[in-house]
Amino acid sequence: MRRTVAVIGGGYGGAAVAKALDEDTDVVLAEPKDAFVHAAGFLRALVRPDWAHNILFPYDKLLRRGRVIQERAVSVDPGGVTPASGARVDADYLVLATGSGCPYPAKTDTDVSGEALARVRATHKELADAERVLIVGAGPVGLELSGGIKAVWPDTRVTVIDPAGQLMPGFDPAMREELTAQLRELGVELRLSTSLTEEPPTGPGRAKTFTVGTTGGEGGAGDRAGHSADITADIWFRCCGVSVNSGYLADSLPSIRTSRGQVRVTERLNAEGYGHIYALGDLTDLDEAKMAGHAMKHAAVVTQNILAQVRGEEPVAVYRTSPVPPVLLPLGPKGRVGQVPTPDGPSVLSAEAVAEYKGADLLTGRFTELFGTG
Repeated sequence: MRRTVAVIGGGYGGAAVAKALDEDTDVVLAEPKDAFVHAAGFLRALVRPDWAHNILFPYDKLLRRGRVIQERAVSVDPGGVTPASGARVDADYLVLATGSGCPYPAKTDTDVSGEALARVRATHKELADAERVLIVGAGPVGLELSGGIKAVWPDTRVTVIDPAGQLMPGFDPAMREELTAQLRELGVELRLSTSLTEEPPTGPGRAKTFTVGTTGGEGGAGDRAGHSADITADIWFRCCGVSVNSGYLADSLPSIRTSRGQVRVTERLNAEGYGHIYALGDLTDLDEAKMAGHAMKHAAVVTQNILAQVRGEEPVAVYRTSPVPPVLLPLGPKGRVGQVPTPDGPSVLSAEAVAEYKGADLLTGRFTELFGTG
């Protein structure tokens, strides 16, 4: 008797699990988007809209035997999932892979791929006309966006602010020094220990000249140390703030959620207390950066354990977090920094090594194969 696996969420981890289980189980994937969005390529598409078609992958060829329900899950209980239409799907195993929500442009703000492409093109046009850009958040997303903008429009003034007092805390000092140097060379103005006194009057990604006040200001790459001043910009982006997508668990499985909405998982990536429910990616309470690469590693563990259970065996695959956070951070076509974990601690990568890891196509070839669009 074939077992049914309901995968809730078709992002990096969910799509990988669904594909890997398609031959041996009856897979039902619940995903509201009409196409997978390769978020790591979305920032490049903002500055190079001719490249935008490389980041969208329809789900219609992902599964050979299973099926995709293009709906949002409104409820999940130990026995199955109920999508928005109310057409419940009973399942022997559940994989929770709904990830997190991030402000545009870190992730798209629509489930319709055509609308996402139109938004990218509109934002590109407004960026092209902007003389001053404000980016709120000096994490990987904000810094990659700043580098991409300066690469295409080198005369555009780009200011990045962040309330943290240190750039990329937790990473190797040598990598952070190289990152600071590259930002300075690009002409990115970085203001650490700095916050806005008020929200800009226009929503993120919408062009309109404004001036806002700031508090703090300890200086940084391209900044005058210790100064705090108003910032005038023509467009701004919020590159910080993450919300976990787990509301559908609130009524039927409240015990597996933390106060932050994440799912408590075991080393085998089971939801605590449920041997047939798994969670992966940003949804988990694992103490690690929420990255696509981690989600895909989670997917491999979940796949191994479900296949073992289907065969009547004990699931033994475990996931171990690394004490060393990895990062591969492009800063335009030439600039890049990165580090990877090794048994001896963090290894700081050269620009060439980062390019080799991430590839000129930002790993789009991997998803062309996964989604059968080649």
